Amino acid sequence: MIDKLAGALDFYQQALGLRHERQQVLAANIANADTPHYKARDFDFAKELGRAVEQGGGLSLATTSARHIPGGTAGGGVRDLLYRVPDQPSLDGNTVNMDRERVQFADNSVRYQSALTMANARIKGLKSAMQSE
Repeated sequence: MIDKLAGALDFYQQALGLRHERQQVLAANIANADTPHYKARDFDFAKELGRAVEQGGGLSLATTSARHIPGGTAGGGVRDLLYRVPDQPSLDGNTVNMDRERVQFADNSVRYQSALTMANARIKGLKSAMQSE
């Protein structure tokens, strides 16, 4: 029974984890908008979500020491963190376009919230199916 519940919610877990990770990447881009030679990063959300779903496991945590306990399940985080191609390169070598970053950040926030709303609706549906009348 528990494995069926986990399977029903696994997609939402992966989608929310990737949205969270993308939010961190976009926030790093915004934070480094004035850093010389900083290269803006991002990843293809659909491609990474497809890879995570194919692997069938949740996202895992990265460890910084061999003595740390590995968290999560096999699968890993984002595999293909890409550099953005600048629309108009700056003289200091920074490729952050603040307009693009703000739009992507807001878009990702809205999509995170909608995924969270859908996950909550799914949990409520499963909960009502399990309750006796």
